[in-house]
Amino acid sequence: MKYLNYHKHNLLLIILLSAVSVLSSCKKEEDIDAIDDQIIRDYLAANKLEADKTASGLYYITEVAGTEQYPTLSNEVRVQYKGYYTDGEVFDANTLTFPLSGVISGWQEGLQKFGKGGKGKLLIPSRLGYGSNPPAGIRPDAVLIFNIYLIDIK
Repeated sequence: MKYLNYHKHNLLLIILLSAVSVLSSCKKEEDIDAIDDQIIRDYLAANKLEADKTASGLYYITEVAGTEQYPTLSNEVRVQYKGYYTDGEVFDANTLTFPLSGVISGWQEGLQKFGKGGKGKLLIPSRLGYGSNPPAGIRPDAVLIFNIYLIDIK
């Protein structure tokens, strides 16, 4: 009987620790979202920029709307871009063609805000970018900014 009570106690302890871990993880995500949002708002204010914000937390600035042809996740797009951090350090610049469904969430959502020929900026919170597991050369948990030009949609 003592053996059963010991295992029940351990099981309860494991369940409690798991619940605390899950709740703690949710709290961290909320904290990161709030921090990223403040970083983006500070960047916009410091650079005297106005942006639209989506429900996901993505900010975007439309400089040229482009045509009425907008990409969907099933499209392949050709984009010229420059990616940088809020401190201005450029981490990538290129012109690429790729399936829209195959890139970070911030691009999937953001590029759909521009028509063919559209130009603007995407200000992407870390959760919609690479988060804590970025590819080599990208800072973990970083807010990413992209100047984009949507050249073509196929």
